[in-house]
Amino acid sequence: MKIEHVGLFVRDLERTVEFYKTFFEAKSSEKYHNPVTTFSSRFLTFPDGARLEVCTRDDLNKHHEQGYPLGYMHLAMSLGSKEKVDELSEKITAAGYKHLSGPRTTGDGYYESVVCDPEGNQIELTV
Repeated sequence: MKIEHVGLFVRDLERTVEFYKTFFEAKSSEKYHNPVTTFSSRFLTFPDGARLEVCTRDDLNKHHEQGYPLGYMHLAMSLGSKEKVDELSEKITAAGYKHLSGPRTTGDGYYESVVCDPEGNQIELTV
């Protein structure tokens, strides 16, 4: 068994898709749009075959909770080396996206840096 894909709701579909294409080499599907429900999405496929469905619709809950949200917390991307973690962390930060922590080795032994996509969703860059 494997997870087929993970869905992520965002306000700005195209900006978010472009972020993952630029920094994570994702390939994007054509946009799907349902005019009745206002739902739109694009599937992103990463080089290893993992998929992320980036979605939006007009009636999203606009309330952004403070602190740690319920549900999914972050997306972890394995880059293969500490050097690649450092490099991509710097590249994303230099492009103006939020950098939350690291690079560092955590108490449980992960080397990581935590950045955010354009919507504030956390991405853990790790070896």
